[in-house]
Amino acid sequence: MKDLNALMQQAQAMQQKLQDAQAKMAETTAEGTSGGGMVTMTLKGPGEITAVRIDDSLMVPGEAEILADLIVAAHGDAKRKLDVTNAELMREAAGPMAGLNIPGMPKLF
Repeated sequence: MKDLNALMQQAQAMQQKLQDAQAKMAETTAEGTSGGGMVTMTLKGPGEITAVRIDDSLMVPGEAEILADLIVAAHGDAKRKLDVTNAELMREAAGPMAGLNIPGMPKLF
């Protein structure tokens, strides 16, 4: 019976670590760039856009398609970085359970 209690305590501790990691992920930010830094985008949490910076030299009539492509590329760069950071937070929280598919537990990565 002591083993079962110890196992339950470990499961509760892991659940708390995962909840803490999810809270930290919600506040995590990542910045992506494109066009050699001419477009910069900042994402937070699961991918919420919090800032977009565009170099003035891109604000030229007839260049909308290039600007749109750079915005999409900056978003992709930021999203990849955010996903890597969030996956690492979940791996740290999961510890030895990382990568296991346990019913009832959130997918870790």
